[in-house]
Amino acid sequence: MRMAIPHTLGREEARRRLRDKAGRAAEKADGMATVTTAFTDDDHMTMSVTAMGYTVDCHVEVAESELVVDVDIPASLGFAKRMIEGVIREKSGKLLT
Repeated sequence: MRMAIPHTLGREEARRRLRDKAGRAAEKADGMATVTTAFTDDDHMTMSVTAMGYTVDCHVEVAESELVVDVDIPASLGFAKRMIEGVIREKSGKLLT
């Protein structure tokens, strides 16, 4: 699944905020999930979220006016696709505030 999360920060500021807050994603999970993040270059981040026996991998690209998020949802979680999309949109927006 691919989605765009619009922002008005510009690439540099979006990149800075994403780097500053991505490392805290695991803390926000409060033990409910394992979250790992890594930056492959200035504009690309990978994130893996594991909870309840499932792992969801995400790839985030920072663009001038949006974050482009590619999410690999396991087929067994297809029923929860809309819920997962909503959580990603909400949490991605919070990473940029």
